[in-house]
Amino acid sequence: MRAVLAWKETIRDQCIYDLAFKPDGSQLIIAAGLRVLVYDVADGTIIQPLKGHKDTVYCVAYAKDGKRFASGSADKSIIIWTSKLEGILRYTHNDSIQCVAYNPVTHQLASCSSGDFGLWSPEQKSVNKHKVSSKITCCGWTNDGQYLALGMMNGVVSIRNKNGEEKVKIERPGGSSSPIWSIVWNPSKDEHNDILAVADWGQKLSFYQLSGKQIGKDKTLTYDPCCVSYFSKGEYIVLGGSDKQASLYTKDGVRLATIGEQSAWVWTCRVKPDSNFVVLGCQDGTIACYQLIFSTVHGLYKDRYAYRDSMTDVIVQHLITEQKVRIKCRELVKKIAIYRNRLAIQLPERIVIYELYSDDSSDMHYRIKERICRKFECNLLVACSQHIILCQEKRLQSLSFTSVKEKEWVMESLIRYIKVIGGSPGREGLLVGLKNGAILKIFVDNPFPITLLKLSTSVRCLDMSASRSKLAVVDEHNTLLVYDIVSKELLFQEPNANSVAWNTQCEDMLCFSGNGYLNIKASNFPVHQQKMQGFMVGYNGSKIFCLHVYAMSAVEVPQSAPMYQYLERKMYKEAYQIACLGVTDSDWRDLATDALEGLDFDTAKKAFIRIRDLRYLELINSIEERKKRGESDNELFLADVYAYQGKFHEAAQLYKRSGHQHRALSMYTDLRQFEYAKDFVGATDPKSSRILMTKQADWARSSKEPRAAAEMYLSAGEHLKAIDLIGEHGWEDMLIDIARKLDKAERELLAKCALHFKRLKHHGYASETYSKMGDLQALVQLHVETCHWEEAFSLVEKHPQFKNHVFVPYAQWLAEHDRFEEAQKAFHKAGRQNEAVKVLEQLTHNAVVENRFNDAGYYYWMLSMQCMDIARESEDQRDEMLKKFERFQHLAELYHVYRSIQRYTDEPFSSHMPETLFNICRFLLNNLAKDVPPGISKVNTLYALAKQSRRLGAYKLARYSYEKLQELHVPSRFQDSVELGSLNIRSKPFHDSEDLIEGMMCYRCSTNNPLLNSQGSVCINCRQPFIYSASSYEVLPLVQFYLEEGVGDEEAVSLIDLEVPPADRRDARWQDVDHGELQTLRMNEGLDDAEEDPFTAKMSFEQGGSTFVPVKVGRPALRSMSRRDVLIKRWPRPLNWEYFRSLLPDVSITMCPTCFKMFHSEDYELLVLQHNCCPYCRRPIDEQN
Repeated sequence: MRAVLAWKETIRDQCIYDLAFKPDGSQLIIAAGLRVLVYDVADGTIIQPLKGHKDTVYCVAYAKDGKRFASGSADKSIIIWTSKLEGILRYTHNDSIQCVAYNPVTHQLASCSSGDFGLWSPEQKSVNKHKVSSKITCCGWTNDGQYLALGMMNGVVSIRNKNGEEKVKIERPGGSSSPIWSIVWNPSKDEHNDILAVADWGQKLSFYQLSGKQIGKDKTLTYDPCCVSYFSKGEYIVLGGSDKQASLYTKDGVRLATIGEQSAWVWTCRVKPDSNFVVLGCQDGTIACYQLIFSTVHGLYKDRYAYRDSMTDVIVQHLITEQKVRIKCRELVKKIAIYRNRLAIQLPERIVIYELYSDDSSDMHYRIKERICRKFECNLLVACSQHIILCQEKRLQSLSFTSVKEKEWVMESLIRYIKVIGGSPGREGLLVGLKNGAILKIFVDNPFPITLLKLSTSVRCLDMSASRSKLAVVDEHNTLLVYDIVSKELLFQEPNANSVAWNTQCEDMLCFSGNGYLNIKASNFPVHQQKMQGFMVGYNGSKIFCLHVYAMSAVEVPQSAPMYQYLERKMYKEAYQIACLGVTDSDWRDLATDALEGLDFDTAKKAFIRIRDLRYLELINSIEERKKRGESDNELFLADVYAYQGKFHEAAQLYKRSGHQHRALSMYTDLRQFEYAKDFVGATDPKSSRILMTKQADWARSSKEPRAAAEMYLSAGEHLKAIDLIGEHGWEDMLIDIARKLDKAERELLAKCALHFKRLKHHGYASETYSKMGDLQALVQLHVETCHWEEAFSLVEKHPQFKNHVFVPYAQWLAEHDRFEEAQKAFHKAGRQNEAVKVLEQLTHNAVVENRFNDAGYYYWMLSMQCMDIARESEDQRDEMLKKFERFQHLAELYHVYRSIQRYTDEPFSSHMPETLFNICRFLLNNLAKDVPPGISKVNTLYALAKQSRRLGAYKLARYSYEKLQELHVPSRFQDSVELGSLNIRSKPFHDSEDLIEGMMCYRCSTNNPLLNSQGSVCINCRQPFIYSASSYEVLPLVQFYLEEGVGDEEAVSLIDLEVPPADRRDARWQDVDHGELQTLRMNEGLDDAEEDPFTAKMSFEQGGSTFVPVKVGRPALRSMSRRDVLIKRWPRPLNWEYFRSLLPDVSITMCPTCFKMFHSEDYELLVLQHNCCPYCRRPIDEQN
């Protein structure tokens, strides 16, 4: 860095106390004596002196918006001036004004005196003033305008908010002996915190955060600082004071350089906004403006570029990957050298050598290898693997990393250029250019330089080619000279060059820059130019490294021009080497095409691989295979190439010349150029003409003219292709015409037509075609697939052998459409009863899994009836099916009743009476003694029973239910209710309601049965099964009886239907009520003596027996019965009929004629009204039994 004086003015006998720049940098406001002076910054001429103060002006400040500025004076007044240099407002304090500062956001003015400070806004009429305990010497606002920092004579920094209230107080260690003389906030927008720089007369520079926390340690100065100023972006600090000079520091307080030495104290200094100009104001009236010029300190090796940043940091940039790493040195960086994995940095008192952590080419992590703690003066610094080279005018010194001087070379002239050109570690070669034109090569381990060339003019830039055979030199006349190192012959020269570099990957390519152009030269071809800003410093592959101002960038330069220069001379291999450095895809294609036409298949193949052109690669591979087989006709190969390139006529001529006319014909037909093909063939070859016609039809088909193609196929006799094409496009009219014209013997073509009709859903045409063929099986299959069942059935009537082909799919179709009864009939017709059972079993399983227990009961009932049908039809399966019938009947009833319990536990409301739920739970538990079917929850049943038992007074049963629940896994939603119920039931009597017990009386032996019976739904005394109502599940007053041997069902019914003579029935007065199909019976008070009824006598049994003794009746007992007292379940064969006698004829009972379930007549009628069918078997009420 160096400082250049721009201009200097002196105001005699006046101290320059303060300066302020207008925000646009065009004007400078100066506090000098009694006046405020306005200067032009560009040339230092005074624009206008402003008079208004009566005493010395101590301070000035410009508003951020540039509309006004303020001045403060020892006369205790503040004057506000406009940008047009007119005074518009004055206000005063009680003491002399020490400093002023404008808020950068709100443009509020802070004015500070010896005893107070004031805050003035343009919109306010008065100035808000606040007393302070010490004299204020300096002030400054934060960047966001929220806080104001005040520096005081007693060594305190007070940070206030916009209302003047103190928020933070910073007490410096020196106290009043170290008054704060200057403070300033860092204007950088990149900093995360507000940073305050504080300079005091304890000769310290310190930095603080807004919170009052100090950043780092105090920086010791050797003078009393009078002023501190930041650059616009906050990267540097300018400090001036009693040492009579201004100094440049980093933002961290590291001293970098002296800006300008003066003859008096520097009382104030300011940096021009957004520039490198600094203006100083001195005690003797001197005003000096300096321009700071920051030189570039950098180093480059291949794709790594190291440069100085912020004067104390080094940034290493990988030009290919764009990675960057910052090395903080915390001292002024003077020189940088980089070579392979080494990085040397010269600091004021030492040289630090870094090395990479690994050998990875993309690694960017450096660590310190050595430190050479000596001060060196040198013009140039060069790094090698084991040495550093110092260049000072004519002298070169080689130092090891341990600071040992190993070699020294003294040149005959000043050294102008030095570069490391590689070599083994410890033996690297240096290329040195001197002012007298000598070019030397020096090896680090050799004390004797080798003279390569001697020019007549000074050397400006040097580089050696990759193979060390050519040398490029730029002299002081900006002429590029290229020499052969061995023969010393000048190969060529070019004007207007300021730098040169050989391509590190290609021996014959170099580039040079000059006059705003980049020049690329390959071999001895003409130079290719393109515009480029900056200075070219390296050339690696297709990347040229360009230094523009202070930024290094890698510019991607396509190598198209030199590649085409090689192609013009048919130098394909050299052109390929150039292309590998970097060209566009179109350039690669041109290279590949030219090499292919030149029959350089190896180069063409590599180029086509680059652009991934599989078509041409297949061509090259086929040519190579043919060459291996012995083909050597280059004309034929070239014809193939021309055909691929679209040069068809040239290809055809070559094919004809080489005797391969058929290839030309194939080419033309493939291209649909049928006219050219006909011209080529002529009218003499009918076979070729037919082939052409077929191919033309193929082309018409592929070129989206299918109707024309179909007609061509038909005229050419290609019926199969025509049918496929017509079928694809759905032209039924053409297709049926063809089918009708075809002979029935042409089955393949007719079958193809029928297949297309089926696909197009033209059932009639397909049926007509199959009928013409006589293919009855295909016709049946067609009817089935299209669900035309009536036509299928009519066909089966004529041809019964297709019965299974129709009824099985029909049954499956019905089952899929939920028409199960019809599906069963269809399965029966097809003789597939087992499949019907399987379908229903799957439906039943699904219903159970999905908790549709009502459907599950219904499906099980249907399954039982299916099993009965199978048992009736199949002797072999009868026993098995009858067992299944009994099991499915039982499961149907269990799932039917469990549906009510599930609804009670899972839904918020129940339509059942408590007595009904109570009966259902008992019935279910009596029948769950052995095993529990899937889906039925014993917990839900016991829970519902416990709740209803407690409600109806069956406390003993409720207690039993709760105890059983304790043994089971109860869901969490019932847990609280069960535990509470278990506790509450203990407060109830330990017995059940008498009414409930009487409801379980056996109608055969009059025994009162327990509410729950472990033996099942039978009497504990006589073992007579109970008959339940299928709706309320109350015990019905029915007793089942059996016929004695020798009495058949028909005879029994006829005996029951006989009218008994009035004499035999004198005590019985029956009332007959007709209910149509259903049976109801009424009986008046009668039969005083039960012994007169033969049936009652038959009900007696031996007490205490463990086996069930059924009631068997003979002809006399049957004759004595009234038809109105008897209910008969007329099961189909092979089951026997079941007979039941009502013992309470006044109880009206109705039996469903389909499922034979018993109901109280009122319940049945209500349920039928609700559902319009039987609630159990779902038989519609109007359906005939």
